[in-house]
Amino acid sequence: MELQGIIIKIMPEQSGTSQAGKAWKSQDYILQTDGKYPKQIAINVFGDNIEKFAIGINERITAHIEIESREFKEKWFTTVRAWKVERPSQQESGLPAPQKVESGIGERPTEEEAEQNSLPF
Repeated sequence: MELQGIIIKIMPEQSGTSQAGKAWKSQDYILQTDGKYPKQIAINVFGDNIEKFAIGINERITAHIEIESREFKEKWFTTVRAWKVERPSQQESGLPAPQKVESGIGERPTEEEAEQNSLPF
């Protein structure tokens, strides 16, 4: 699945250590979709993909996402995780391509990485 839009806000990076002792990090970005009724959607980037994607504020992106829900204490929580980010090419948009970043292709998180990012809070 894909979401297209502009990044309107970057949330602080979160990090920690899993029960298995491995370090993890995660960052949320607020993407505003295009159209007559734009939506604001929080997308999550996990691990090394934060640096690979190097998403900036006011940047137009296409985020390839997967949606996952988890239960914790009889409540359900949903994550919209970006596993790949693309930027429009200079020819498509008519605008100069971002100079500080290149599009990156991330890998989907492993089962262990997903577990590390699991709730509780």
